Amino acid sequence: MKPSIPSQARAIARRDLVRERRRGEVLWITIPFGAIALLLIPLAVGTDTLLLERIGSGLYWVIVMLFGVLVAVRQAAAETTAQRDTLALLGLDPAAGFAGRAGSAAVLLLVFEIITGVVAVVLYDLPLTGIAWLLAILPLVAAGLGMLGAIASGIVAWGRGGTALVPFLVAPLSVPLLLAATSAFEGLRLGESILSWIVLMVVVVLVLAIVGTLTARPLQEIR
Repeated sequence: MKPSIPSQARAIARRDLVRERRRGEVLWITIPFGAIALLLIPLAVGTDTLLLERIGSGLYWVIVMLFGVLVAVRQAAAETTAQRDTLALLGLDPAAGFAGRAGSAAVLLLVFEIITGVVAVVLYDLPLTGIAWLLAILPLVAAGLGMLGAIASGIVAWGRGGTALVPFLVAPLSVPLLLAATSAFEGLRLGESILSWIVLMVVVVLVLAIVGTLTARPLQEIR
């Protein structure tokens, strides 16, 4: 009996997370570099506490987006053509493959967001008002970036040297998420309603999920 699509997606996500645990690229390379980037910014703009508090949330999300692209690049490079062909021969549903890769990337990005977020709070003295909203914002951004990376990886996987194109595909498309997340954090700081920004993030994530699912099979057939 062929495994269900959710079971296949979990298997792909588990494979990617096990591979990351063995390599440790996100934990020991990407996260430390993200933290260092946050640490170096005050050296460039000065140690004005009020300025850092005002622009800190925006700087944090820029770092998340930039290093989120790196995670997507690594995912695109990690799976070889032979591995993709083997999975196709084993009957892996393309939609399940997309969901699994996006899910594993989202988990890694959520870990990155949490650790670098703690660093940003300490360095920039960011207020933790509306912390309940963070439980929605952080996973939504991680899910959106994870799906963007999975879609971009599928688009460029068949081309030689296509991995180099992933940042150019992911970065521009992540702008709505960056805008919504930054505006939501600013709204929390000012005590304003951020429901419209949460709705925007939900819409972006749903659109990416639909696009990724619908394009998974055509992209596999092109390869």
